[in-house]
Amino acid sequence: MTNPSMRLERDGALARIIFTQADRGNPIDGEFCSAFGDIADDISEDRSVRAVLITAEGKNFSFGGDVRKFQAAKEDLPKLIKEWTRDLHVGIARLQRMDAPIVAAIQGICTGGMTGTIAGSDIVLVEPSTKFVAAYAGIGYSNDASSSVMFARRMGIARAKRFLIMNEILDADAAVAAGLADEIAPADSLIARAEEIAKRLAQGPTRAFGEIRRLLNSVGDQPLETQLELEAQALARIARTADAQEGLTAFVEKRKPQFRGE
Repeated sequence: MTNPSMRLERDGALARIIFTQADRGNPIDGEFCSAFGDIADDISEDRSVRAVLITAEGKNFSFGGDVRKFQAAKEDLPKLIKEWTRDLHVGIARLQRMDAPIVAAIQGICTGGMTGTIAGSDIVLVEPSTKFVAAYAGIGYSNDASSSVMFARRMGIARAKRFLIMNEILDADAAVAAGLADEIAPADSLIARAEEIAKRLAQGPTRAFGEIRRLLNSVGDQPLETQLELEAQALARIARTADAQEGLTAFVEKRKPQFRGE
């Protein structure tokens, strides 16, 4: 699947989402939001996808929302925002409910809504010159693209609030320290390192990954007793899978398990 904003590539069990408008700074606009939603529909319905890798072409990952289009919309901007977020937000939610874990590799500047979108990845890699820019308050706006949820999950509510309200810029070291990123890789090996992690995950127990992702997504809004029951039910479902049986057998036989995502 290809369009001006991004393309989807498949490499066996790995799905790559690549943002392709480097000349414009990979902005979030109507075309981007529509394409993101379409790709999320495709891969969330494809059970052969066992990991997702998100990358972007160009010097900078993304400058976030297309401010020039916001300004040009004038009094139609509120409706435009609802149209764009309809597609983008549904796409984000679909990816979050997948079994397949998400890896993202971020170079250069990553701003505003794209930072929120990427924060939903399970593993975020950056290179030494990466900078995450809050951006919203700097132009007098509140946040979107799941940033209220994903920043809070990654950094904690207090740190996320400070990042947004103070309109902070976090460099690579600060992003890792805050929990917004997970690992710093050299610029010339960033994509290779992200590929290594994504391919490793693509060979893992995919259904177990999915249950883990969903359990951690629900932990903030469920009472203890409910969350414990969700854990028990998820574990029971996983016990029925071929990968769970393979994991036990491999452990007893003292060999590396060969998971098939089933």
